[in-house]
Amino acid sequence: MDFGIVAMVLFVVAVVFMFKTINVVPQQHAYVVERLGKYHSTLAPGLNIVVPFIDRIAYRHVLKEIPLDVPPQVCITKDNTQLQVDGVLYFQITDAMRASYGTSNYITAITQLAQTTLRSVIGKMELDKTFEERDHINTTIVNAIDESAANWGVKVLRYEIKDLTPPKEILHAMQAQITAEREKRALIAASEGRKQEQINIATGEREAAIARSEGEKQASINRAQGQATAIVALAEASAQALREIGSAIHAPGGQDAVNLKVAEKYVDAFSQLAKTNNSIIVPANLGEMSGLIASAMQIVKAQK
Repeated sequence: MDFGIVAMVLFVVAVVFMFKTINVVPQQHAYVVERLGKYHSTLAPGLNIVVPFIDRIAYRHVLKEIPLDVPPQVCITKDNTQLQVDGVLYFQITDAMRASYGTSNYITAITQLAQTTLRSVIGKMELDKTFEERDHINTTIVNAIDESAANWGVKVLRYEIKDLTPPKEILHAMQAQITAEREKRALIAASEGRKQEQINIATGEREAAIARSEGEKQASINRAQGQATAIVALAEASAQALREIGSAIHAPGGQDAVNLKVAEKYVDAFSQLAKTNNSIIVPANLGEMSGLIASAMQIVKAQK
């Protein structure tokens, strides 16, 4: 019976010894081992063996990137305006031993350092600049914290401002200023539009006037060219007619034809003149008229 109890005790001790000896570290974790109260080693991910009752796992750290919410705080800007700022800090443990012994609480340390650095950066800037230069604020805080956090085994990756909240009075004034700026831009845009419209109208009228003048000029040129062509054609036709008449006159019987034509015109003109009035118009020299008629009759008879 005593042997069975002893065996049971030995079995329990062996199991406890085995669990104390074998330690499995998950991925992206690091365990800090102390031997007799002094730092001994850092266990990497995987299966690790320690000496029971002599070694103990004092600290367990997560090596993943950790987001840390920085509590909101009131900062005073360069122009003495209160501004409530809150943000989020992203960090990662790079040295488990330093994170264990470099500071009593590295999370509190980097949180306090982030807040004090933020107050210092905001205090050097005016209120309007704080909204415009968020990237500058974030970069400055990261650089300042990262320099000190290296002794704590912590790497600060980035800092992001979540919200910048000025007092209600300042917020209303800023909203009024934004509204005034928008109205100003709207008026400027409307005036620029009217200006451009007037410019477009004037340009269009000028181009239309130029086009009309060009058209009138071309039309005048065309009319002048047409009239010149017509005059030339008429002159050439008249010259050709005169040449034909001259040739006909010099031909045999041409002179008699001319006399006959003149006599016909004379008689016709006299008859028309006599019809224009109730009075009868008689030629002063009837002998010339009768001679002309007689000559015409002789020409007609000769032609027959």
